[in-house]
Amino acid sequence: MGVVLPSAVWLFFLLGEAVLMADGMGCNWGTRSSHPLPADIVVRLLRDNNFDKVKLFEADAAALRALGRSGIEVMVGIPNELLAPLAGSVNAAEQWVMQNVSAYVSQYGVNITHVAVGNEPFLKTYNGMFENTTFAALQNIQAALIKAGLSRQVRVTVPLNADVYQSGASGLPSSGDFRNDIHGLMVAIVGFLQDNGGTFTVNIYPFLSLYLDPHFPLDYAFFSPSANPIVDGPISYSNAFEASYDTLIWALERNGFGSMPVIVGEIGWPTDGDIHANVDYARRFNQGLVDRIRQRRGTPKRPAPPDIYLFGLLDEDQKSIQPGNFEPHWGLFYYDGSLKYQFVMDDGRPLVPARGVRYLERQWCVLSSTASVTDPIIADAVGYACEYADCTSLGYGSSCNGLDARGNVSYAFNQLFQVANQQKGACNFSDLSVVTETDPSQGSCRFNIMIDEGKHDRAVNTSGTGGGGALLRRWAAASILLLWTMSYVL
Repeated sequence: MGVVLPSAVWLFFLLGEAVLMADGMGCNWGTRSSHPLPADIVVRLLRDNNFDKVKLFEADAAALRALGRSGIEVMVGIPNELLAPLAGSVNAAEQWVMQNVSAYVSQYGVNITHVAVGNEPFLKTYNGMFENTTFAALQNIQAALIKAGLSRQVRVTVPLNADVYQSGASGLPSSGDFRNDIHGLMVAIVGFLQDNGGTFTVNIYPFLSLYLDPHFPLDYAFFSPSANPIVDGPISYSNAFEASYDTLIWALERNGFGSMPVIVGEIGWPTDGDIHANVDYARRFNQGLVDRIRQRRGTPKRPAPPDIYLFGLLDEDQKSIQPGNFEPHWGLFYYDGSLKYQFVMDDGRPLVPARGVRYLERQWCVLSSTASVTDPIIADAVGYACEYADCTSLGYGSSCNGLDARGNVSYAFNQLFQVANQQKGACNFSDLSVVTETDPSQGSCRFNIMIDEGKHDRAVNTSGTGGGGALLRRWAAASILLLWTMSYVL
């Protein structure tokens, strides 16, 4: 998922890792986790919950092997960093298809139905970085699929953010067209997709409209009959999804592609990391979306429900937090496949959690009762912990926002302790911390125990503050320190 600057027209959701379709459901399966759920367990989780389609952001070998002969349809993604080499060499494209499509189809029986070339490559925030390589890479991948004899069963697409189209001065869907700076490129790509049996894929995020604009009407982000509608001629739009989707349909029609099939590649709602990212809102949005699919409801411009890839399946604690602290928390399930909330699928059955998950020992790293929150070395200790582990749940409006000063520090310590597989030295922190067998979780704030990956052979030193590292993690740590400091003062 990418970042986009807010539009002057709040009607849009400018931004944009499994698929809702009229005949089944699916979900994006992202793998940016410190302790990923084993691939065979994930595939069983998908099947237990009747997900029959999945989208991968890259050709992850473990995921693809596990999906073999599962009956699940697979969309395989090509990361943006590969666009340049694939654009510059047909041979490189042929090698990619051979290694990441042909091999898994023939050797493992993976039902690959799409190749996604890039991921939101025309985001405004990329400043045109991928504009000269995306189309050429798409053409070369299509040529490679033809050479491999797979072009009839594997379609090409380019997942695009909703910021590739816009409305005119009226701000209404009926004035939709492609963005001026990439208009010619978009027409060329859509024409190529249409000529080769491909699909247009768009990512739509009402949550991000709400996140970027404090004046965005809350009810309009959901599928709420009480929302004030946007009136466009004879059509009234009561929710942001329909308005954005139909703006795209108008843009396609305006440029001669009225029959172009469209997939919603990503749509969902995060559960943590922001005041509007919570379990109640996520349940409300996702259930409303699935209910529409169950009722076979589309949009005013296209009454049949579109194919939709729900974002996402599992939380990912190693995702970049540059877009916001909510980024690690888009999953329908927590990182370990456990349930976040009750949710009824399109077949009327409730979600069920992952089976067969193995955990590390039931122990946590917390601030010692003899340590003072005013100790001057705590700041560096917490900063170090949050540089290498995910502390986004401590932010304002997040699930652990209610912890006191000691709780904030303990949460940060435990996150690193668990990410380091509870290894020797991982709960040192200059003698400020201790290991406890008493679960310190409070209310909605979960102190995690990580999945057991069997990697316990390397010691980790947390007695120092470390050097270098991720600036964004340091920034998050600074926010946490502010929280516990204010808590102490108050």
